[in-house]
Amino acid sequence: MHDWLEIREATDMFAAGLAQQLGIAPEMQRGGDYHQPWHDPNLGFSQTCGYPLTHELRGKVKYVATPHYEADGCDGPNYCSIIYAREHRLLQDFKSKRAVINNPDSMSGMLALKIMFSEMAVSGKFFAETKQSGSHIASLQMVANGDADVCAVDCVTAALAKQHRPELFEGLVEVGRSPKVPGLPFITNQIRVAKVEAALLQVFQDETLNAARHTMLIKGYSVLKIEDYDVILELENRHQMML
Repeated sequence: MHDWLEIREATDMFAAGLAQQLGIAPEMQRGGDYHQPWHDPNLGFSQTCGYPLTHELRGKVKYVATPHYEADGCDGPNYCSIIYAREHRLLQDFKSKRAVINNPDSMSGMLALKIMFSEMAVSGKFFAETKQSGSHIASLQMVANGDADVCAVDCVTAALAKQHRPELFEGLVEVGRSPKVPGLPFITNQIRVAKVEAALLQVFQDETLNAARHTMLIKGYSVLKIEDYDVILELENRHQMML
């Protein structure tokens, strides 16, 4: 989910180690329609967002584990979104302003905004306009450029950006944080979950991959119950707002 050029070498090393443990070819699909591989019956390993897991992919993929990230805003397997704007304001002061989301199926970029602003909405609407950027990075750029007034970005993206692309935050300030929810899950389709879990354990015990995991900001993982992600559905039901 954070396949940035700046950390791609580490991502490749992590993926190669996992593929070796699984006994499969170290082939990764990058770019294109990311929904398609999630539905591929031959999918060996991937990562998704909690919102697709509880909606589009519910009952269609097998949950494996949830990584722990070394990022401000993370707590074990849980993470939050950070709300960014160009100036310090109370959240209610963004009424009738312009929001930008990365994608309509994003927990951290879409639902987080509903959670933070829905209680102040009138007749189910708070913002005058909501645009779609296609990525968290593009959302930050749109707010910084004045093309939107507020966005929500997952805290892992924020941590990576502050490390590798600090210029993205020029002119931006944090104005709020969403409640924490279970983070970005690892999933599979083809291989038995027990086999993937065993391979994942070996990868995290492999000291030669310590640097790669550190670069990816991943320091461990938890195997949650799939029901733990239902908190996303509960929050969505509680915070009905048009975007």
